[in-house]
Amino acid sequence: MQIFRVGGAVRDKLLNYPYHENDWVVVGSSPEEMVGLGFTPIGNDFPVFIKPETGEEYALARTERNIEKGYAGFTFFTDPAIGLEEDLKRRDLTINAMAEDNDGNIIDPFNGQRDVESRTLRHVSDAFNEDPVRVLRIARFAARYAHMGFTIAPETSSLIIEMVREGDLKHLVAERIWKEMSRALSEKSPHVFIRTLQSLGALQDTLPEFYRLFNETKASTHPPKKNSYEESLKLLKATSRLTEKISVRFSALVYNLGKDPCKDNGLESYELRSGQFSPIETLCNRLKVPKNVKNLAMTVSEFCLQSHNCLELKPIALLQLLKSIGALKSSEKFSDFLTVCSADYSCNHSRTDRSYSSSTYLRGALESVLKVSVKDLVASGQAGAAIGLSLEKRQIDALNHFKHNFTK
Repeated sequence: MQIFRVGGAVRDKLLNYPYHENDWVVVGSSPEEMVGLGFTPIGNDFPVFIKPETGEEYALARTERNIEKGYAGFTFFTDPAIGLEEDLKRRDLTINAMAEDNDGNIIDPFNGQRDVESRTLRHVSDAFNEDPVRVLRIARFAARYAHMGFTIAPETSSLIIEMVREGDLKHLVAERIWKEMSRALSEKSPHVFIRTLQSLGALQDTLPEFYRLFNETKASTHPPKKNSYEESLKLLKATSRLTEKISVRFSALVYNLGKDPCKDNGLESYELRSGQFSPIETLCNRLKVPKNVKNLAMTVSEFCLQSHNCLELKPIALLQLLKSIGALKSSEKFSDFLTVCSADYSCNHSRTDRSYSSSTYLRGALESVLKVSVKDLVASGQAGAAIGLSLEKRQIDALNHFKHNFTK
């Protein structure tokens, strides 16, 4: 039995790039032997084991065969006779098809080190086209390493374009798209994920909402003052400089989906085009985006522009805004909301050094509201609906006082 470190840890070690997980391949063993050595089996489709001491995954060397279109159409084979190179050959990219032995020697049958040095994302074999998820993965790796100068090999781009033409990406399931998209949103240059899919012609089958946004802007007979597709990527970049949270970055990315590309929405309120269902909600529902991520995106979409203009709101409207964005219930969601709004404000003003006064204003307003005590109302003998009415009146009074005393 031989054990090798494989995949991402080997790649990132060569790149001197931070990594936090190790994956291992076991050659010349069997499920029975692994269990006998104290490993805990967890794999359903193929034998994968957890080493209790470290919590790391150890997979038996395997080959695979595609029996039908889509990610679920693979049959895996494990056997003690399967060698390391056979296991590495089934991987997507050459930079992911390297292994390291116990002495630190690199086993590299597909020239992954060469592509690490040349900063190239290249497929290992034509078997790449058997799994459409790999198109999303290569876009994610492009987002991960864009700042290091990585590009996709011309032959790999050609293969992907052919996969798109053959309709292979139509077999992708929503959960897989979201899984890769959410991972891409955590990378250093998440906007490159979208841009790569567009350049490869893969956006229509994966994220049609952005495909339509790109083409609506491109096909407009009246050139818009702003390119909504580019504005989406610009806002994502600006937000990514402020936070690594996936939910916040996603909210920034989808924010412009509801805007009319033929209008300069600026910082003024806008409405969805007549009869149109919210593109953001459509996207979230289709990809089965987690509820908390969807809620933040919908909140930002609906109330970000009010946030920009919050200094002009009357106290009663200001209170309603704070309630609508969930500020009274969750300080985390409130902070996340303001992060996107701040980034959007800086994008609209083409400046990153200009302070977002609305953030200071809304935080101060919230602090004033939270100082109003319900206990005092209960102690005064009020009950039921009367408490709610009195509480709201006092909150409005507190906001009125705050508004008159606020200075930028």
